[in-house]
Amino acid sequence: MLFDDDLHDLSLQGPLAVDYLEKYVPGIRDLKYFHHMQTTLFGAPVMISRTGYTGERGYEIFVRGQDAGMVWDRIVDEGKAMGIIPVCFSVLDMLRVESYLLFYPYDNSQMYPFANEQPGDSLWELGLDFTVSPGKTGFRGAEEHARLKGKERFKIFGLLVEADGPTDLGDEVWAGDKKVGVITCPSYSKLTNRSMAIMRVEVPYAIQGTKLEVKGKTVNAPAIAHTITFDDPKKTKRTAQG
Repeated sequence: MLFDDDLHDLSLQGPLAVDYLEKYVPGIRDLKYFHHMQTTLFGAPVMISRTGYTGERGYEIFVRGQDAGMVWDRIVDEGKAMGIIPVCFSVLDMLRVESYLLFYPYDNSQMYPFANEQPGDSLWELGLDFTVSPGKTGFRGAEEHARLKGKERFKIFGLLVEADGPTDLGDEVWAGDKKVGVITCPSYSKLTNRSMAIMRVEVPYAIQGTKLEVKGKTVNAPAIAHTITFDDPKKTKRTAQG
């Protein structure tokens, strides 16, 4: 049995992750997206979930602290021939922009607060209203959730920038002579060779193709509002079967 105070999460992401794990974990190819299984890996008890933060097919391996180093070393050493390498968290940020995966607090008002307002965002503003079934009542915050519908101060939306590199966190987004938004997570996609970002923008400008401009620390360039996700909008990669 695994306990939260002695638990490490190792993330093995990418289309070849299943090819590596199937050598050791029977049935891993049949594990569905967002499902998990209790099993063993290299003789250690683990829980493997088909989840991740990249938009790719991938797995998270929950392992006891005493076994984490061994499992990490085995995967890194044996996976070299397949191209498995350790990466830092900024790589996940690059991929989460392509796949529209929000991250607290960077895409919330905790990171970029509004003037004279306490931090706090509605699900309608963050585009997460799908997490509440229409008409559902009786949960904590239900009345406030219903009250805030149609009162969005902003939208989380995509931004496609005419630049040869990424913008910066906190760069301003302008429409004409008016500041209308802020970049909450920038990226330069190696898949599409495009500069893109997640932004918080005033509601009228969250429309595909709206002409905007980035005024930033290192990048000043024209841009357009872009629906997200940028890559694989039907999520076929992360939900692939077999």
